[in-house]
Amino acid sequence: MRATVGLTDYLQDKMGEIYSLRLPEEGEEIIKEEVFSVLEAKNGRRDLTAPISGEVTEINYEALEVPEIINEDPFSEGWLIKVELSSAHDFDDLLTEEEYEDFLNEEEEESEE
Repeated sequence: MRATVGLTDYLQDKMGEIYSLRLPEEGEEIIKEEVFSVLEAKNGRRDLTAPISGEVTEINYEALEVPEIINEDPFSEGWLIKVELSSAHDFDDLLTEEEYEDFLNEEEEESEE
């Protein structure tokens, strides 16, 4: 099973204009919940943790050369890496878009308290 990994629209918006990023090499293993990338943006530097484990099969060279595409189109042209999953269980643990929106709403409510 393969997955495409990128930023959510929420995170790219929160980070502001992305200036640069570092990605793993093709063939490299990434491990769920460990840092796989670093990005530099208007609002600071951020370590990105892997949502899944597996082998990187492809990286988005265009995003490396023109990182602004991540801000412009994070779900289509601005993807970061493609990964062959080590375990299908990792996929089952991912949030749906609706679950992610609920999570963000809960976080926002907690921060207002």
